[in-house]
Amino acid sequence: MLRAYAIRYGTSWDKCLPYAEFSYNNSYQVSLKKSLFEALYDERCRTPLMLNSNCGLFENLRVAQSRQRSYADARMRDLSFKVDDHVYLKVSPMRGIPRFNMKGKLAPRYIGPFKILEKKGEVAYRLELPPSLSGVHDMFHCLRVPEEQAPLEGLEVQEDLTYTEHLVKILDTSERSTRTKRIKMCRVQWSHHTEGEATWEREDELKAAYPDLFANQPI
Repeated sequence: MLRAYAIRYGTSWDKCLPYAEFSYNNSYQVSLKKSLFEALYDERCRTPLMLNSNCGLFENLRVAQSRQRSYADARMRDLSFKVDDHVYLKVSPMRGIPRFNMKGKLAPRYIGPFKILEKKGEVAYRLELPPSLSGVHDMFHCLRVPEEQAPLEGLEVQEDLTYTEHLVKILDTSERSTRTKRIKMCRVQWSHHTEGEATWEREDELKAAYPDLFANQPI
């Protein structure tokens, strides 16, 4: 939803956040069989706001949701494995730069292959893991044979199947303006991701996490 707002309104997208909040809180939720507002107050929201001017935006949101759903459906397939098959595990790369005291995720990667030792039920499998993954529980439900893999060497995979990515190089720089200040941004490439998967990060956060990169930069 936020992506659709940013595409539609550019640098003024933040001014439309109240509309995004209103739209989300009053949208029908399949799990609840009602909107969040109705679930909280036990009645439908009544408002004098005229949102006709945003009908194009709502249509864009609907198209974006439909597109994302089609991408997900195309990648989903029913897979069944047997003992002695080899499969890959999905791991979640985390940026080495905290935001709001949390590390943001990058696009997932897959490590392996690992041999299936035992099948439990229809979708649970016990895998033969190397010593480097001794802290990871060996029973898994979601497995696949992906097109892209990441080498296990050099990855410090945690018990929750996450690992920290490290910055490789700065590809580009720019400045973004808010209502009160200008923020310097850097487009950076991460250790197990291509340039096409580079992310924009705040320069001040990069300096705090990777001071050596800016050691020779003039003050």
